[in-house]
Amino acid sequence: MLLSPLAVKRVCAPVFCRRTAARFGSLARKGLILQSTSNSVYENLAVEDWIHDHMDLEQKNVLFLWRNSPTVVIGRHQNPWKECNLHLMREKGIGLARRRSGGGTVFHDLGNINFTFFTHKKKYDRMENLHLVIRALKSLEPSLDVQATQRYDLLLEGKYKISGTAAKLGRTVAYHHCTLLCSADSWLIPVVLRSPYDGIQSNATPSVPSLVKNLSQAHPSLTCEAVMDAVANEYSLQYDDKPNVHVVDPRDEMLFPGITHKKKELCTWDWIYGKTPKFDVQKSFQILHKNIVVDGKLNMSIKNGYIESCVMALPSHWLSEQHCWELQNSLLGSKYCPGEIVFLVTTLLRTFPDDDELHTKWNMLCEKLVSIM
Repeated sequence: MLLSPLAVKRVCAPVFCRRTAARFGSLARKGLILQSTSNSVYENLAVEDWIHDHMDLEQKNVLFLWRNSPTVVIGRHQNPWKECNLHLMREKGIGLARRRSGGGTVFHDLGNINFTFFTHKKKYDRMENLHLVIRALKSLEPSLDVQATQRYDLLLEGKYKISGTAAKLGRTVAYHHCTLLCSADSWLIPVVLRSPYDGIQSNATPSVPSLVKNLSQAHPSLTCEAVMDAVANEYSLQYDDKPNVHVVDPRDEMLFPGITHKKKELCTWDWIYGKTPKFDVQKSFQILHKNIVVDGKLNMSIKNGYIESCVMALPSHWLSEQHCWELQNSLLGSKYCPGEIVFLVTTLLRTFPDDDELHTKWNMLCEKLVSIM
């Protein structure tokens, strides 16, 4: 079908969506569009939880638009020590979050858009949602080469991943959320999403590494703002409606009663790290002490993020079996995290206040433990 010049202009013209503050009692639209004012991943994930738990989606679908400050987000059944570089993230102040849905690990920043499509479970269709996003992108750049895969990813130019996808299916409600790389930090993504830790034995869901590219690298016009407006417009067209984006504040307890509690739960160590499926750490290491290389081995079992068992094998002439046992026994039941290990070893050192040699050796072992966490 040939398009007239006027029609082409209408397809390619940028869409400017009307934005209003939301009050759910007055929103009767069948296709409701919400956009978060927050860049906190925990607040935005809490909105997802709240909509899933409290909104009646029998006669209404919801699209939620949100962006986050730099954060690595892992899937419900993943192991953060296997998925990302926690040392680098701590150094650069990059957050870590665990979402309720499955799937792989993704990097969020303000150059990455998140779309969450909420429907009744009977209407759940991930591929339909991805095709909607593709139509929105092509409304901005008709020549854009973007395709959906059978893994429910979006590929640019046939090989670059620009969108990952995950979902949660409840008893009656389902949601599908996907990312969209517009102008994310392309240097950080491969560095942060590469784990430096070896020796981890785990059955947690692994991520599938992919080549990535920003949409703005293909077409500078594909900014986050333009893409969000285009997706909102395309979503509204399904309901013969004018695009009207309702701006929401995830901290608003009047709008989302009980949401503060949901956010607090998502921030906890026991959720982010403690929900990691049980795993083992088996690692050989070396310590240079007084110009002598000392070989050691470490075997740990971690359950719910806590050290369930710990065995260190070290030459008895370097560290006595009694002192080795005292160190490993002090770690049992503690969190598998650097801060707690440093605190426990520091506390243990106080029981031998005058033994400088032992202090040196335990501190060196502590550094090795911290380096794998």
